[in-house]
Amino acid sequence: MSIAYETYKSVGSEKYGKLVCELAPYFSTIDPQFIDMKPGYVEVHIQNRKEIQNHLGSIHAAAMCNAAELVGGMLTEISLPDGKRWIPSAMNVQYLAKAKTDLKAIADGSGIDWTTPDKLTIPVDLFDTDGKKIFTAQIMMNIKDSK
Repeated sequence: MSIAYETYKSVGSEKYGKLVCELAPYFSTIDPQFIDMKPGYVEVHIQNRKEIQNHLGSIHAAAMCNAAELVGGMLTEISLPDGKRWIPSAMNVQYLAKAKTDLKAIADGSGIDWTTPDKLTIPVDLFDTDGKKIFTAQIMMNIKDSK
């Protein structure tokens, strides 16, 4: 079991987002609130705040990419077998609608074979408060043995 998952279970979702932002300060720009995290699934809430809005008053594309990288990375971290490490190598995104509300970022790895990876594609979707998908991403991860 990964240290990230053990920590999440021990401190709880409310404190976990703060710990992640201490280790990777750039994620603090989106102030992530972890809702659920388990091998195969990560869900984070992002509040629509002026600090992450663009000139149109909707959530900026970079903030949505930041949320996608966070949930995709956490999913990979807690779902890979022990002795593996990962790094993102590419991300393809589609902006489907303006993000005018709070967002739910979900990385669902239930369809991924985590047992023998070299490269993985992690699917991430962001939804508005009405449940409408407003953003989708595929994050390519390079997987190596830990040294």
